[in-house]
Amino acid sequence: MSETDAIKLGGANARALTGLNPANPVPSDKQGMENDVTTSKPSETTDPADAQAAAANRPRRRPTPSDVVRQHEAAPADTEIELKLVVDPDRLAEFNQAPIIADNARSKGSRKHFKTVYYDTPERTLRREGLTLRVRQSGARFTQTVKTECSDDPLTRGEWEASVPSIVADVALAAPFIPAKLLADLEPLEPVFTSDIHRHQRLVDLPSGTVEVAFDHGLLKAGERTLPVSEIELELKAGGAGAIYELALQLAEHGPVRPSIQAKSERGFDLAEGAPPTAPKPRKLRLDPSVPLDDALTRILRACLHHLLQSLPAAEDGRDLEGVHQLRVALRRLRSALHLMRSVSSLSKLEMLRSEAKWLASSLTAAREWDIFQTETLPSIAKGCPSVTGFDALEEVAERRRAAAYHKVRVVLADQRCAKFLLNLGAWIEARGWRSDISSQNLSELTEPAIAFAQRTLAAQYAKVVKRGRRLKSMNPEERHRVRLAVKKLRYGTDFLLPLCGEGKVVKRFRERLIELQEELGSYNDMATTASLLSGLGMETPDSRVAAAAIAGWQASSMVSTEARLREAWRNFAKAQAPWEKDEQS
Repeated sequence: MSETDAIKLGGANARALTGLNPANPVPSDKQGMENDVTTSKPSETTDPADAQAAAANRPRRRPTPSDVVRQHEAAPADTEIELKLVVDPDRLAEFNQAPIIADNARSKGSRKHFKTVYYDTPERTLRREGLTLRVRQSGARFTQTVKTECSDDPLTRGEWEASVPSIVADVALAAPFIPAKLLADLEPLEPVFTSDIHRHQRLVDLPSGTVEVAFDHGLLKAGERTLPVSEIELELKAGGAGAIYELALQLAEHGPVRPSIQAKSERGFDLAEGAPPTAPKPRKLRLDPSVPLDDALTRILRACLHHLLQSLPAAEDGRDLEGVHQLRVALRRLRSALHLMRSVSSLSKLEMLRSEAKWLASSLTAAREWDIFQTETLPSIAKGCPSVTGFDALEEVAERRRAAAYHKVRVVLADQRCAKFLLNLGAWIEARGWRSDISSQNLSELTEPAIAFAQRTLAAQYAKVVKRGRRLKSMNPEERHRVRLAVKKLRYGTDFLLPLCGEGKVVKRFRERLIELQEELGSYNDMATTASLLSGLGMETPDSRVAAAAIAGWQASSMVSTEARLREAWRNFAKAQAPWEKDEQS
């Protein structure tokens, strides 16, 4: 391909966004990448119409195996297993001298300069489907990459790479890795944001595996908005994923780190849209009844850790209230999963992990309570009581409490106790640490199909809920709170294990009625919590005290009206057939 053709293929939009030079020829395989540093030249101007015409006339072909870079020996083909450690920019270089790096790195490594353009449609079609399309320039090379969210494993993503002639994305080349239903909606593609990253890359050999360590610093840019990057990427090249956690824990001993699975692409798209990080709900687990219990537990725990790590950025940011909420849900799910394992694991290790999860969850409680108060309780009652003054003053006091609660959240999430808890949890999961210190009988149970464990465990949890809720009508709020906790454990247990019992009508009906009961108990508990929040506000004006009294009265009335719904939800739940008790009827 001539330089003129490459320039035409570059397109004005991508070059204007990045300042990259698409006229650089694609190097031969003999051109090395060691100590490669890219320098950008001023880009030439090209008529966008000419560029589009050239792209339209370019021959299209599907990738061959030689096009797709498959580097990840330890993972299934075309996946990457990776964890990031976010670090202070001023301390990034220090980690390169950490003993675990200095003693085990193969060499001094290579230094590279990456300039990357991320593409999507104006409607963000690819992002909505969990796909990322980028073109990266390093020296004279241009590499197009498609990445996917491929599982509930927190470290794993799908990744396919191919050489391209310029910084412009080639949809045809990416087509085999994009669902066919989306291809018709990928016109037009546009550059959304860029990254400009300096990387020092080293290979570290450990007994448990080989890890590529990349010290990244640079900038994400979307229009006038910018976001600094300072992180250590740990990517598995050979061995087991435990090697990543082993290395990360050693680096955490060297200095403060924050584990993260938030890709640069996620941060870049949020930057472009001026949006806060999101905290998605956990994915539905799909387990085959014949799967061995050991494998089922691994998948359940990985899913819990994935949900937890996904929720961290939004919880720390604080603008999306789902962040703290989903982080609390993730921790409750994790504690429930660990509780399920008491019969097949060492109690001391389980209790240590449960204790750390409880510590972290307790630091989030106040932030969540004030979120509910400010976004649900206060606005709805203020709207229903238009003649009452003082709600504005009350909101100001509440906002100060909420801000203080979120400050505590950020302090705790930055605490190295939190980082080490997450890394130790990941290491324990990858090592299947529950196999240690258990009897041969329990070890044998881990090899059996998970369905028997599911039936036995869910039956025990269900019996506890029924026993605790037997006198629901006459219970005080504290006693109902204990019922609510038992219902939550059953809810999360069914999230993990009920898929093993099938997907028919009985399963669906039981799940719906369990969720309904949990929601009614949650609403009742939120109203009971409001009283304690109001008592601690220390209202400063007569108007704010009047507003607080109005809220207390409103909530007392609401608790009476909620009572009928709660009792009905309990009756519906008690009548529902437990799907694990006998073969499900369709």
